[in-house]
Amino acid sequence: MRRLAQAPNLAIATVWVHALREEGVAATVQREFLGAVMGQLPPDQCLPEIWIDDEAQFDLARRLLHELQHRPQRSWLCVCGEQVEGGFEQCWQCGEMMPAA
Repeated sequence: MRRLAQAPNLAIATVWVHALREEGVAATVQREFLGAVMGQLPPDQCLPEIWIDDEAQFDLARRLLHELQHRPQRSWLCVCGEQVEGGFEQCWQCGEMMPAA
């Protein structure tokens, strides 16, 4: 096992691990229950961590996590007239999907 990253909170750690698993990378969250002792231990010792089970998958996991953390941010005008910004691929006003680039 090898540590890939430290997440700012358990919710984000869980999202990252699920995204890695969807791509076939065996990953786990460690330190997921240490949030209860924050204040008793240094904060950096309580944050959840992402660990990769197979060393051979580490480079793939690092690339996938980088892509996940740096999603493209777009701005597009929906057919309903709503300006949609960020990483959204669907309009929050009418549900229309983003047009092809």
